[in-house]
Amino acid sequence: MRQVLLYDTTLRDGSQSEGISLSVHDKVLIAKKLDEFGMHYIEGGWPGSNPKDLAFFKEIKKAGIRRAKIAAFGSTRKAHARVSEDANVKALLEAETKTVTIFGKSWDFHVTEVFRTSLKENLQMIHDTVHYLKSKKREVIYDAEHFFDGFLANPDYAIKTLQQAARAGASNITLCDTNGGTLPHQIRHAILRVKRSVKVPLGIHCHNDSELGVANSIQAVGEGVSLVQGTVNGYGERCGNANLMSIIPILQLKMKRKCLPVSKLRELAPVSHYVAEICNMPLMTSQPFTGRSAFAHKGGVHINAMMKNSKTYEHMDPRLVGNHRRYLVSELGGKTNIMLKARELQLDLEKESPETRKILSEIQRLESEGYQFEAAEASFELLVHRLMGKSKKFFEIKKVAVRTENIGDTTPTSIAEVKLTAKGLEHLKAAEGDGPVNALDHALREALRSSYPIVDQIHLTDYKVRVVNSEAGTAAKVRVFIEFQDQDKAWTTVGVNENIIEASWRALVEAIEYKLLKG
Repeated sequence: MRQVLLYDTTLRDGSQSEGISLSVHDKVLIAKKLDEFGMHYIEGGWPGSNPKDLAFFKEIKKAGIRRAKIAAFGSTRKAHARVSEDANVKALLEAETKTVTIFGKSWDFHVTEVFRTSLKENLQMIHDTVHYLKSKKREVIYDAEHFFDGFLANPDYAIKTLQQAARAGASNITLCDTNGGTLPHQIRHAILRVKRSVKVPLGIHCHNDSELGVANSIQAVGEGVSLVQGTVNGYGERCGNANLMSIIPILQLKMKRKCLPVSKLRELAPVSHYVAEICNMPLMTSQPFTGRSAFAHKGGVHINAMMKNSKTYEHMDPRLVGNHRRYLVSELGGKTNIMLKARELQLDLEKESPETRKILSEIQRLESEGYQFEAAEASFELLVHRLMGKSKKFFEIKKVAVRTENIGDTTPTSIAEVKLTAKGLEHLKAAEGDGPVNALDHALREALRSSYPIVDQIHLTDYKVRVVNSEAGTAAKVRVFIEFQDQDKAWTTVGVNENIIEASWRALVEAIEYKLLKG
């Protein structure tokens, strides 16, 4: 099994993604997780560009990185300057990493329009920088920026830039599709030409502007490239970088190229979610391999086939990448969906039982009114308990009122009042909040606290509103999803009504009921 080296640039290229801002502490946490995962190279940042990255290289020395090589990133020396006096090159050495990655221009257009120098001087810049860093006992990876665009425009010059890096002692030359516009057959054509001209091991660095970052990376490995650069979850500037969370299982499970130990491959989904959490970026549910929906089944025909053989609608066992199979409940599914989901909840249901038919009928009715249970599994569980006669009445609402004052002011005030009975006692509580839903949340928990102190363990983490029938204008129904979380798990409930506060209240009450049910 041929080895493919994994080079992660989440901390540098990935952090350029819109919406991501990583502190030094965040970067260290991600680096440690990637090291534990088995990543071969972790690019820490550009020490010559900002103080934060320079601070990272100081902190990472204390982090106990055991397997991965930490790489500092920078550019070739400036035109017509001594390499030993170049500030960027000095910063690379000050980072004190054993590996440095430098980028240089392969596209003649960039040499003349961006560097504003001659093609000959650019070649010298590449050679001087690689040679100097090698003389300082560094492993040098040379990133040939815009290589594929350069090859398309002027193949002879693009090849010359690589040859300069090779002659100067680069350990690896990584070909970059920086603008993300190259097609797989063009990747193949260029690499075949490069292999005839350069004998240094090759790498690939693709962007995803044409949604081909993964495909182009896989194509490159097929042509003999031995190092793949990318980011966790495909984070990166514009449309992102090639997604290592897809590349790794494709290489290892489908192409039989060794990347990680099999046991580590099972950590793929947890690593994907961990990095998403640190980056404060919700992971796309549809992300291949690691997304929550990657192995989710909704259609009744699909689920019926899956019950016979999982190969019918899954290309691989989700457990191999640390994910799991899910059966969704909706009006598109049938009795099999209901039965399987009930089993997940440890409820005994048979496919042809009256209870199963009753539950399916109610779900179809509610979803026709705008409910959606595939994203609100807590509401589904409560519904099943209720229809099976297994529900427990924890409290009874007697009265709810909410008002918002000073609307149009910079600081409007919302006050909610909740009257209920719990464990035989009546409670009336009022509370203020940042908006009516927040006020209702506070008042409800205030009223329940003496009977159920456990409500203090939970907090609202997400609130989403969707218009169900937009053609009705301001009278349209809205669907509200509310997510709560305690120290162990998160759960989501749903409410639907023409009144957004009523829809929110229904979801809110069910979220509390679910916590009390689970304890």
